Amino acid sequence: MSLIADDWSAISLSLQLATLTILLLLLIGTPIAWWLARTRSRWKGAVGAVVALPIVLPPTVLGFYLLITLGPNGPIGNLTQSLGLGLLPFTFPGLVIASVCYSLPFVVQPVQNAFEAIGDAPLEAAATLRAGPWDRFFFVALPLARPGLITGTILGFAHTIGEFGMVLMIGGNIPDKTRVVSMQIYNHVEAFEYAQAHTLAGGLLVFSFCVLWALYSLGAGRKIWK
Repeated sequence: MSLIADDWSAISLSLQLATLTILLLLLIGTPIAWWLARTRSRWKGAVGAVVALPIVLPPTVLGFYLLITLGPNGPIGNLTQSLGLGLLPFTFPGLVIASVCYSLPFVVQPVQNAFEAIGDAPLEAAATLRAGPWDRFFFVALPLARPGLITGTILGFAHTIGEFGMVLMIGGNIPDKTRVVSMQIYNHVEAFEYAQAHTLAGGLLVFSFCVLWALYSLGAGRKIWK
């Protein structure tokens, strides 16, 4: 069964969403992972629990609270309205925010594990050579944590591609704006278009299998979680 125009639009939107989400996650998640790996603060457990919440929370629960927060009576909704930006729910930017929140642990935890595996010795050696904190982070820690960064990038990207619950709650099902692949599959099933649903669902199944196969073949899959 060949793909129709709406299918290609959903695939394109999913790829755009996953790409932008993973870029933001690397910018946001890497400092969080570094702090969790290095800190001795009593707040480490609480912050780690907040980061990991999307792993155990149903997407609809997280999506509901994000919808309230981003809505007209929520703090972020009030802020965006006061700035003349309108409301974020049922828009592509709102979908990006939801994806970042939901995929955060899939990037932070592999990167955190990679930072923890480095240990203190390389950083202390760099310090004896008068490398400052920023130099130690960018030129020692990040290169050594490269396997974790690659793993987090792949997992975060793949996880975003497969989202459904958060997409439904925050993005809805708007063609060319928030209708991603998972929603398009849902539409095909609702319309009893099983052949087209099989094509998209089979593509996601193959994609997910190839991602995990690559990770486990490289030995990264066994080190994703502690």
